[in-house]
Amino acid sequence: MLQKAETGWTGERTTRRRRRRRWPWLLAALLLAGAGYAAYTRVETPEAAPAFQTAVVALGDIETSVNAIAKMQPKTYVDVGTQVSGQLRTIHPDVGDIVRKGDLLAEIDPTVYQTRVAGDRASLDNLRAQLAQAQAQLTLDRLRNERAQQLLKNQSGSKDAADAAMATERISEAKIDALKAQIAQMQATLDGDLANLGYTKIYAPMDGTVVSITAREGGTLNANQSAPIVLRIADLQTMTVTAQVAEGDIPRISVGTPASFSTLGLPDRRWRGTVRQIEPTPTIVNDVVLYNVLIDVPNEDLMLMTDMTAQVFFRLGEAKGVPLVPTPAIRTARDGSQSVRVLTPEGPQERAVKTGLSNRSQTEITEGLQPGETVITGTNAPPAAARPGGGRPPMPPRLG
Repeated sequence: MLQKAETGWTGERTTRRRRRRRWPWLLAALLLAGAGYAAYTRVETPEAAPAFQTAVVALGDIETSVNAIAKMQPKTYVDVGTQVSGQLRTIHPDVGDIVRKGDLLAEIDPTVYQTRVAGDRASLDNLRAQLAQAQAQLTLDRLRNERAQQLLKNQSGSKDAADAAMATERISEAKIDALKAQIAQMQATLDGDLANLGYTKIYAPMDGTVVSITAREGGTLNANQSAPIVLRIADLQTMTVTAQVAEGDIPRISVGTPASFSTLGLPDRRWRGTVRQIEPTPTIVNDVVLYNVLIDVPNEDLMLMTDMTAQVFFRLGEAKGVPLVPTPAIRTARDGSQSVRVLTPEGPQERAVKTGLSNRSQTEITEGLQPGETVITGTNAPPAAARPGGGRPPMPPRLG
């Protein structure tokens, strides 16, 4: 037992001696780690970034515009229909054919209308014959009345016979008037049926191109309930671009505003025109109020077609060789006055300015700044120090 106690005491004394020997090495390692970290911080920490984002006032060109999506339609077109019912026998042109005013386009079966016209003419002839008979009877009744009146005057005839002869003459005159009215009525009916018979042949009302055919040969057209459309003729030499402009931009657009547009198929080609009309009634799409703005554009080469999609730019103004600053540099007060911060050797200074044209990126300065001056457009946030290993400082060495 004594030997074991002495052995334990000897081991404990050896352990204490080893611990006392480690302290100088541990202290030296900590000092080296601290010196290395301080040197790393002094070498790797970047210089402070500038406090402001700036831009130099420079001369340049500026243009302000409003853009919108548009659809195209021919400026002048007509839907050619029929005014009478019947079977559509023939359609002469095809889609894409060019027609002239007065060309025969389609024909409807005229049998029913020819029969009506023949009946009207027969009735009219009958009435005219009755009129001739009545006129002859009137001549006879007039002579009889004259003789009866003469006999009464000579006291050779009775008063009753003279009155009857006069009444008979007046009845004949009334019959003639009635027949004349019936003849006029029948003539009107004949004229109407002749017109309907003429409507069985459909002629082109204008020069243009057949852009669509909605009816089919052999089909029956019913004009009693609605006017059936047979085909559409359009003048493709002039197209109308209908652009839908948001209500916030409409006050800046007026009749005569220059506009340009390009199509999806030809994005590099620009067509130009001016605003012809702004329709007062809006269209509401997904709670967005849009107004139709109409622009006419020549289409001599027929590259523009119906229902093409276009992107329209309305040019509100332009200026060339004027002082320009980035739009974020402009500061607007509650009273509407505008100013910028100018970077001077003495530091930033607030300066009142007057502006002209403006868009999302640039603003024209008309008063208050000169080319070459520097304006403040924003502030820089101090960047995080860049250090190797993702910016983490080196860890001191592990000991023990």
